[in-house]
Amino acid sequence: MAEPAPAGTPAPDEQSGPDDRSAAPNAGRTGGSTAGRWDRGWRGELGRLLEVTALVGLVITQPLLDVLGRSPDFFLFHRADPAQILLLVALVAVLPTTGVALLGAASRLAGRTVRALTHTGLVGLLTAALAVQVGRHGTPLRGVPLLVVALAVGAGGAVAHRRWRAPRLVLRLAAAGQVAFVALFLVASPTSAVVLPRGDGGAAGTAQGAGVHPPVVMLILDELPLVSLLGSDGTIDAARFPHFAELAGASTWYRNATGVSGWTPNALPAMLTGRYPAKPVAPHYSQYPDNIFTAFGGLYDIRAEESITRLCPPSRCEQPVTPEQGLGVLVRETGTLLGRIAGPTDSTVDPEDSYREQTRVEAGLDAAEPVPADPKFRWDSLDDNQPARFTSFLAGLKPAPRPTLHFLHLLMPHSPWAYLPSGARYDAPEDLPNDGAGWVDLARQRHLAQLGYTDRLIGETLRTLRAGGLYDQSLLVVTADHGVSFRPGAQGRGMDAIKAAAGEVAWVPMFVKEPRQQTGRVDDRNWEHVDLLPTVADEANIRLPWRVDGRSARQAPRTDGTKHFYDRPGEPTTFPGGMPSPPPLPTPHPLVGTQVRAGPVAGNARVADLAAFTATDPDTGTLPALVWGDLPDQIPDGTLLAVAVNGRIGAVVPAVPADPGGRRFAALLTDDTLFRAGANQLDVLQVTPDGTLRRLTLS
Repeated sequence: MAEPAPAGTPAPDEQSGPDDRSAAPNAGRTGGSTAGRWDRGWRGELGRLLEVTALVGLVITQPLLDVLGRSPDFFLFHRADPAQILLLVALVAVLPTTGVALLGAASRLAGRTVRALTHTGLVGLLTAALAVQVGRHGTPLRGVPLLVVALAVGAGGAVAHRRWRAPRLVLRLAAAGQVAFVALFLVASPTSAVVLPRGDGGAAGTAQGAGVHPPVVMLILDELPLVSLLGSDGTIDAARFPHFAELAGASTWYRNATGVSGWTPNALPAMLTGRYPAKPVAPHYSQYPDNIFTAFGGLYDIRAEESITRLCPPSRCEQPVTPEQGLGVLVRETGTLLGRIAGPTDSTVDPEDSYREQTRVEAGLDAAEPVPADPKFRWDSLDDNQPARFTSFLAGLKPAPRPTLHFLHLLMPHSPWAYLPSGARYDAPEDLPNDGAGWVDLARQRHLAQLGYTDRLIGETLRTLRAGGLYDQSLLVVTADHGVSFRPGAQGRGMDAIKAAAGEVAWVPMFVKEPRQQTGRVDDRNWEHVDLLPTVADEANIRLPWRVDGRSARQAPRTDGTKHFYDRPGEPTTFPGGMPSPPPLPTPHPLVGTQVRAGPVAGNARVADLAAFTATDPDTGTLPALVWGDLPDQIPDGTLLAVAVNGRIGAVVPAVPADPGGRRFAALLTDDTLFRAGANQLDVLQVTPDGTLRRLTLS
């Protein structure tokens, strides 16, 4: 009978493999003992590799591929080709496992006992990392408490692994999970359509009658409520948005137009296929083979600049790769995602939602904001792609021997809000709330400022069309896929926003300038965005080869005024039509624009990036136009604060109650003439009830 192992001796499985004690009794008397020990050692190393593979798969591979697999638009946004995606998957599945396995194998140089202890320690650490993720999903624990519990779980896992054979066997069987995770990503996830596309688009449309095929120019904006463009009289506010007013004055304005979804990967395919959203699938040509690009592809050349969709198949148009794209970008972004997944605290961007729309936690949206089935791309990467796509779009607006469809989906004025009306950029923290006292007004102000810049882009498009000789002969379409609510307590585009402020979420600008149209007109028919494709096809004299849910504007208007909106594909919400009323614009405080006449010092405040005011260079295109910081408790909530640059007040904002980021204030200075090159004097002043200004000492 075998002697029991002394206390502290590694378990037989960890010394020389799982079958150490089953060796023949007389093996040690022959030369075959060396081969037997080598065989048992090899099997032991293989077992340890399988255990590491299982744990790394659960800690890294599965959560990463889960989020990435539900994020086809992340890859589409970065224009990743199938080879790059496959290589990224290989790196995710192999590299972490290899690194951990090599670390353990290197410890064998210090002896079998050190090797066994190192492996047990790695098992404990990986178990703790897994416990962090499970704890964040299933418990309210965060930060240090969660880390302490996870370390305790990891220690318990290490002890169990060292003492009992069952945990080791379970882990070795679980190693097959790595293969399963990769297979699910490649075959069953929404991203599979991007990696392994099936089909190359649907049938091409045919000529309809003997009419000509005019050049078609389509500019689809993003997250633009119609009401943001309107003045108090219900017309386009020409003072704030002169180029939108110019467009309305020479086109048909479908004033009662609504998008069909608040989520772009559902809304845009509906616009370009003429069909209501039916299934939560990738916005990819293999999932939507019948779309405007396939219909027009037989008769038109296509220049398409898509941002988060890939509806135009390679047989119709190839989208160029910008310098920012490539495997390096994918690896960097995936590494950032892993950091959020692995952390014991909630980051500004929820780790599980890194490629989705912002959630209530990070953006102050309404509590009913849904988590879509297919996560959205990261909006904070907006500036990586949009200027290049807009420039490429403008460069292509030239006459051509064949009719051409020019298409651009531009992520403006969609958040993140970073532009003043002049086009100057400003920086802002990611965690500023969008809802609550003071914050909702700031969010809408920032949206309107970026809309002012979008108006300049519309003007540049009209100028380029005229300069290139395309304006008169073109069919020009300008619209947006959906709006957004700035209603207090119902921010965003979820069901709470739809119920409380459908006029801000569903109604969008819709302008169609027909070839040679000179004067504007208003059409108040019940337009839904499934009408876009049949209308454009009719205007281009193309017969669509598939059935659509929409109705061409050349047909009689709908007799039913009901609107259909899909918060989730296949689940329509209906509400009555009719023109929405624009929310009243806040009246500027009378101090804005006046010179500073400050009284005594009233206290202090901390301002972020105060150094930016000491060396401002407007030629860089960036200004410190968003001033934010912390306030002491001595300044009561609701106290007005005047923010002045170089002696002139640019904004007056209230001190607001504390939020998770602290007791903060923020003010947007939309007038960039406040700034000058070099040093600028920033003042934050407390406005007393009698109108006296008291300067705060800034640090």
